[in-house]
Amino acid sequence: MKLTDAAVKNAAPREKQYTLYDSEGLFLLILPNGSKLWRWKYLIGPKRYKRLSVGTYPKVSLKAARAERDRLQADRVKGIDPSAAKQALKAVERAQGETFQAITEEWFKEFRHTWTASTAETIISRLRMDVFPYLGDKPIREITPPELLAVIRRIAARGAVETARRNLQKCGQIFRYAVANGMAERDVTADLRGAIAPPAKRHFASIHEPKEIGELLRAIDAYRGSPVTRCALRLAPLTFVRPGELRHAEWTEIDMEAGEWRIPAERMKMREKHIVPLSQQALDVLRELHPLTGRGRYVFPGGRSASRPMSENAVLAALRRMGYERGEMTGHGFRSMASTILHEQGWPSDVVERQLAHGERNKVKASYNFAQHLPERRKMMDAWANYLDSLREGGKVVPLFKAVGDK
Repeated sequence: MKLTDAAVKNAAPREKQYTLYDSEGLFLLILPNGSKLWRWKYLIGPKRYKRLSVGTYPKVSLKAARAERDRLQADRVKGIDPSAAKQALKAVERAQGETFQAITEEWFKEFRHTWTASTAETIISRLRMDVFPYLGDKPIREITPPELLAVIRRIAARGAVETARRNLQKCGQIFRYAVANGMAERDVTADLRGAIAPPAKRHFASIHEPKEIGELLRAIDAYRGSPVTRCALRLAPLTFVRPGELRHAEWTEIDMEAGEWRIPAERMKMREKHIVPLSQQALDVLRELHPLTGRGRYVFPGGRSASRPMSENAVLAALRRMGYERGEMTGHGFRSMASTILHEQGWPSDVVERQLAHGERNKVKASYNFAQHLPERRKMMDAWANYLDSLREGGKVVPLFKAVGDK
């Protein structure tokens, strides 16, 4: 008995996949996840059959599936093997560079300038490791939502939920790029919205109590590891930049006379150049470090090669050796520490946020913001360094903002 539109529409998923037959080899495969796949079975020899994909429902209706079956049957009459023809088409598509991997590489080349170097490397590395092995050689127009979801769920299953979500987001950008360039018909990730639950909200571990901050600063002073790492630990609380910005710092960005560290836009998360006013204490750290690394490119070069920056784990590993566990303090925690206390002590939020480089999304405004509130930020950074000194020395703790006068 032939299928009807109602029967196809109302076919509900079961615990195991099952089949609904139409006619002349056409049938509908219903998967446990609810996907409905058209297939056509045709005879190629005594009791030997081949199966061929005819599309997915509802994108391909019952009427359209029958029409495609009839076209394939006509090819059979002409002596054309539909399966072989399809494989030949795939080979042509691969030769034309329309596989998922080829299009991804093209997309990445087009957009990599919009990310920092480290972010760009993370994006393409994740796709190469987690997506290319399963979908890289497949023509992008043939990738279905269930196929992509299976790949994304494989990532989430190992506990990397945020990586899974980010890869799905990037896949969406790749599909939309392919659609815009005529290499795909639609963005299949649109069907997967909400398919991956968000991870539990994570906060970077940090210390906020003045007494504990003083203990941390004294522990840093007593650190007996690499002198370069020790200087990075000392500079981190004085500048409270992001860990990646700190370890990639270059000597050409440091102006000792002006007391400024100017970080170029391409190395900032928000893609906006950023000025870090350097207190006398920060300058002292840099002057101590200059004889060790000043002849090279990086302020904090790697231990194995001066041509590469310090490892992203160097500061974190040093904190662990000093006895600070994962849930107590991280390299990123110096930002949270400064933000919390500076706000509590009364510094204007605009000044604090600007120094934290929480970027302006409006591109016109952003072009002026790199120097915004700079005089106030200089005062704040000097006062912050003096405040840290008072905590290190264990002296009387005075409110930071009042120490430089009410505004």
